[in-house]
Amino acid sequence: MRSARIGSPGQLINGADAQVADQQTGPAEPDGSLAALAAQYGLRPSAQRPSLGSYLTELARRWSFIMGFATARNIAMYTEAKLGQLWQILAPVLNAGVYFLIFGVIIKAVSRGVPDYLAFLVTGVFVFSFTQRTFISTSKVITDSLPLIRALQFPRASLPLAYVMIELQQMLISMIVLFGLVLIQGEPVTWYWLLSVPALVLLTVFNAGIGLFAARTGARVNDFAQLLPFLMRTWLYVSGVIYSVQQFVAAHSAHYGWATTLLQANPAAIYITLVRNSLLASQRASAFGARPYDYARCLAWGQGHPPPGVTPSQFAYWSAYCHPTFISSHLWQFGVGWAVVALLIGFWFFWRKEVFYGRG
Repeated sequence: MRSARIGSPGQLINGADAQVADQQTGPAEPDGSLAALAAQYGLRPSAQRPSLGSYLTELARRWSFIMGFATARNIAMYTEAKLGQLWQILAPVLNAGVYFLIFGVIIKAVSRGVPDYLAFLVTGVFVFSFTQRTFISTSKVITDSLPLIRALQFPRASLPLAYVMIELQQMLISMIVLFGLVLIQGEPVTWYWLLSVPALVLLTVFNAGIGLFAARTGARVNDFAQLLPFLMRTWLYVSGVIYSVQQFVAAHSAHYGWATTLLQANPAAIYITLVRNSLLASQRASAFGARPYDYARCLAWGQGHPPPGVTPSQFAYWSAYCHPTFISSHLWQFGVGWAVVALLIGFWFFWRKEVFYGRG
C-alpha cells in the first residue's frame, strides 16, 4: 500500500507528492525543546532582562525624560484648579495647620517639653510627607502606566524615579514655605541651614530606594495599595512627627531600651531630626548632651513634670541635660547608611522583575 498523508483540507497526497511538498516547505523542525530550536537559529528572547551595567547606562540616558516628565506632571497637577499652582504652597501649609490645631492647641500634652513647637511640627510634617507621598505614588506607577510600558521599550525604573522627582519638586516648594514659618517663629538664619541640603539629598536617595521597592510590590500585589495608607499612618506615629522621640527615650529607656532604640533608628525619624537640627537652633540647644549631664533634670523632663518655679520655656530645654545615645551621636552616619541600603536593595529588587512589568 502506498503511503499517503493529508495535504490541504480534505485532500490526500501520495508518497511522491509528499517528497515534492517537503522540498517546497523546507526541512522539518528538529525534535527537542523550544530552547534547542532557538539555540539552533541563534534566537534570543525579545523581553530579556539586561545586565546591571547596561541597565544603569540606559537609565542614565533617560534622565532628561525623567526630569521632563516630573516637571510636566507637577505643572499639570493643579491646572484645572482656580488657584492653580498656588496649591503647591497652600497644600503643605493647610496640612501643617491641621496638625498644629489638633496637637498644638487642642491636645497640648504632646507639645509639652518641646521648644518652638510650631516650627518643630511643621518641619516634621513636611519631611515625612515627602516620604509618604513617594511611597504611595510609586506603589501605583506600574499599573497606572501599563499603556506606556506595553507600547515602548525603556528601563521601567524610569517611572518610579520620575515620581520621586515629582515629590522632590513638591518638597522644594514646601521648603520655601518652611523657611518662612521658621523665620516667623524667631529662629535665626545660621550656617547650619546649609546642612539641610545634604539631609534632603540623603532623604531623596532613601525615597528612591523605597519607591523602587513599592513599585514592584504594587505591580505584583494588588492589595498593597489598599494596605499602604494604614502602614503609612502607623509609620507617621512612630517617627516623631508630632512629638519628641527624646521624651520617650528619657522616660522609658531604662525599662524598654529595645523600643526606644527602634524609635531612634527609624529612618524617617533620623531624617526628620537631621532637618530639624539644621534649621532650628532650639532643637540643637535642646538635643541630648548639649549641656552637662544632670540626672534630676533629665528625669523630670522625660516624665513631663517641671518643678515649681520653672517656666515652660525653660523646662523645654532640660532635655539637653540627658546623656546622648549612640544613635543621637551618629545621626549622619545612620542617615547615609539607610540611604545606601534602601537604594541598593530597592534597585536590585525592582531590576530582578524588569521583564515582567506590563504582562498579565
